[in-house]
Amino acid sequence: MDKVIRIGTRESQLAVWQAETVKSLLSQQGYEAELVYIKSEGDTDLKTPLYEIGVQGIFTRALDIALLSGDIDVAVHSMKDVPTQMAKGIIQAAVLPRASYKDLLVPKTDSSFSKAFALRVIATSSIRRKAQWLNRFPNDHIENLRGNVNTRLRKVQEANWSGAIFAAAGLERIGLRPENAIELDWMLPAPAQGAIIVVCRDADKYCIDACTHFHDADTALCTQIERDFLRALMGGCSTPISALAEVVGDSIHFRGNILSTDGQQKKEITKTTAKTEASNLGTMAAKELLENGGQKILDGFRQ
Repeated sequence: MDKVIRIGTRESQLAVWQAETVKSLLSQQGYEAELVYIKSEGDTDLKTPLYEIGVQGIFTRALDIALLSGDIDVAVHSMKDVPTQMAKGIIQAAVLPRASYKDLLVPKTDSSFSKAFALRVIATSSIRRKAQWLNRFPNDHIENLRGNVNTRLRKVQEANWSGAIFAAAGLERIGLRPENAIELDWMLPAPAQGAIIVVCRDADKYCIDACTHFHDADTALCTQIERDFLRALMGGCSTPISALAEVVGDSIHFRGNILSTDGQQKKEITKTTAKTEASNLGTMAAKELLENGGQKILDGFRQ
């Protein structure tokens, strides 16, 4: 195998970890690969909240451009950052087995968090996390938190916050999960949270064949259902939409919700179907949610 596969990645520690993982998987199959580092818009503007930027693919667009221009052969992304409609000419080559889908609260002090603060200030850049937190704790205050994982962890200790919310998978992959972190079992994740996707040009049969060796069908199915749900609700960075599909035996169990930004309105849905009949589950769940009150919340965003 003479071709060296160029893997495009952002420069953050987590992004590099993900790209190195794909490089190792390719190497195990006899493919030679190298990393190519590319900055994204999401890495250069670290002050504006993501939901105010309002651009889908802010962490992936620069890599898409490099891929389509032939500067790289594959790109590796956290799947939750990838728009539900990928750029023309780019396709999914592989989805890796999913890590934890959960969100974590990292307190400034210790696990006695819930008793330590009468008025809590919670930091997150995610409108989804903000809405779900305020739905459960309406008296708390939310602050914006941007930057890579390392930067955000440092800010938790430096700022006058009670704590901040992180994706468990990101912290665990690079060994930075604090011992006092609290799993938020009640918080539904972003669609495809915890999953890694490898994309390439649709005509690049060499890279498609190379990535097929480590594609995980169950994770691909579950994340497709979640992303179909998101797409059917026409959601993006500025819409608090959550979804989780899980394989349970021969079935797929799905949970999804949509909230108003302030957390005061919430509509949710739960559905279970046979794994063999689950390909349209996300779209059907979104339609049912809209018919049962979700449309009113969605209309509020459009206004």
